[in-house]
Formats: sequence, structure tokens, C-alpha cells
Amino acid sequence: MTSSENPSGRAAPHEVHASVRRIRFAVVAMTVVVVGGSLGYITLGFTPLEALYQTVTTVTTVGFREVRPLRGPGQVYTIAVILIGVGTALYAFGVILEALVDGHLRELLGRRRMERQIERMRGHVIICGWGRVGRAIARAVARAGEDLVVIDRDAQRLAGINHPNVLGEIADDEVLHRAGIARARVFVAALETDADNLFATVSARALSGPDLVIIARARTEASEPKLERAGANHVVNPQRLGGDRMAAFALQPHVVDFLEVVMHDASLEIRLEEATVAAGSSLTGRTIDEARIQDHTGALLLAIRNDDGTFTSNPSPSTRLRPGHVLIAVGSPAQLSALRSAAGDQQR
Repeated sequence: MTSSENPSGRAAPHEVHASVRRIRFAVVAMTVVVVGGSLGYITLGFTPLEALYQTVTTVTTVGFREVRPLRGPGQVYTIAVILIGVGTALYAFGVILEALVDGHLRELLGRRRMERQIERMRGHVIICGWGRVGRAIARAVARAGEDLVVIDRDAQRLAGINHPNVLGEIADDEVLHRAGIARARVFVAALETDADNLFATVSARALSGPDLVIIARARTEASEPKLERAGANHVVNPQRLGGDRMAAFALQPHVVDFLEVVMHDASLEIRLEEATVAAGSSLTGRTIDEARIQDHTGALLLAIRNDDGTFTSNPSPSTRLRPGHVLIAVGSPAQLSALRSAAGDQQR
């Protein structure tokens, strides 16, 4: 499919690469002609500057007179430079014009800018799959102010996307490398099938360190343990979550509305967030009563997640805080920022 036939308006990668190869060949050919022509004129007695000037004026057919009178071998050599150089210049001009008309050069420059942007990212979120689930995740991540990169195999889906993205198959490790998998903090496998999400999870875990958090989408309950064994830290079944949420609305609508507001409403002054206690922070080794979290930060501590993954809700004032404890608190953005600072959490 050519770029003109692509309904997304986005040139296919092989078309862009072929256009780039032709441009590189044209540039190399022109360089060879100019350098070779100049060396030939130097052997005929021209100075280097005169040789370069004579070659450029000859190849570009501007019509200026010779720098020095040419006789015999010089005239024959100039004829050869004209035949070879003019043909090469026309080819180079045609290749560049074709790339401009087809949009390949613009596409290439845009991708290069995007690649440099991704290369500068650290601790970003990679979302694999730009379907309905992927779009919803991206909206929430972008709303939180986090950097994100999207991966999808469908150029039409990525057309017009406002986030940095990589077009390619998840089976290609190079695609994950281009998305910055080695520097990412979170990888989300939100593809259409459980098989694709399983493969994406295995690939991401193999190419990353143990600190990468992998969140995988599962359509069936049977796939959930497989995704966990493949390396996913968390497995989410949107269908089951949707059912649980609908049931919660039926049973406790006000509680669900409150949680929805504090988690997703950017206009509200309070938030529900987490902060991880780091070694050496001002909270380490102190009890909740000694730390006086609410007095110093204003955030209200709701629960603590322990090292074994269990939760302690409404923790006792005598609870001693340790590195790795995850504090779940509610408060304003400024209060939660103060809590993260006190805990030594540098992820945000």
C-alpha cells in the first residue's frame, strides 16, 4: 500500500526507509562526483579552491567561464564531469522532490523529533495497544502529568495521536527498544487478545529490569495466572472490573461517586494517592504518632501496604514506618506532594 492509498495518511515504515535510502545514495553520489571532479582538476594544475569551484559550476551548469583555459585532456575531462555530474544532480533533485511530494521527508523529520523526545524520557509509561482500553489509560496518565509512549501495529490507529508513539509489531524487540523499555517505569499490555498480551508481557520482562511494573489486560479468567507467571505484576480484567463497579453503584453509589471524584476529577481539590517510604527518609524508623504526618503535611493517612502485599487500614499511631511501606493518603495536591517529599518518594 502506498502512502497515497493509506487511509491514515501516514507513510508505511518500509516506504519511508526506502525513500531515506534513495536520499542517502543521492547525497553520497553527489559527494563522490564533487570530490572526484575536484581531484581531477587539481591534477590538471588547479588550486583546491579553483578545482572545487570549477566542479560545482560544471555540475550545476550555471554557465560561468572556466577558471583556467582548458585544452585537450582538460576539455575531455570536463565533458565527462558534465555527463556524470549533471545526471547525478538530476537524480538527487528528483529523489528529494519525490520525498517532499509524497511526504516521506516530513514523516522522517517528524519521527526523528519524536525519537529524540522518547530518548530523553526516564521513568515513563509505555502503553502497548491503542484501542479503547489504551486510550482510556493514556487519558488518565496524561492527566496525571506523566510521560507516556504508545505502541501499536496499526498506522491508521496512530494517525493524529498527540502522544509520542512507535509504529510496529510487538514481536519485534527493536520496537520496545525504540519505546525506551530499558528506561520505562511502567509497561501496560492493553492489546486485543490474551495471546498478544502474554507475548507482550514476556518480551517486556525479558528486555527490562526487575523494577519495571508490568500491567497486563486479560479477557478471560484462565489467562490471568498465565500472565502473572509470564512476569506481569498486575493483571486486570476490564469485564470483571466493569461488573464489580456496576454492582458497587447499585449497592453503594455515594461511595463509588466519591472514589471516582478523588481519583479522576481534576477540578476537585483533594486526591487519593500513594507514597513509598524510602530508606533514609524522615519517616523511616518513626511511628505514625512520632512522624505526625497529618500535622506536618496535612495529608490524611488511610492505609499502609506492607512488604508482603497486605494492607493495614486506619493504622495504629504506634505503627512503625519502614522502607518499602506504601502510604495511601488523601489530601490536596500540595499536601500529597509534601507527604511524598517526607517519604523520600522521587517517582513523581
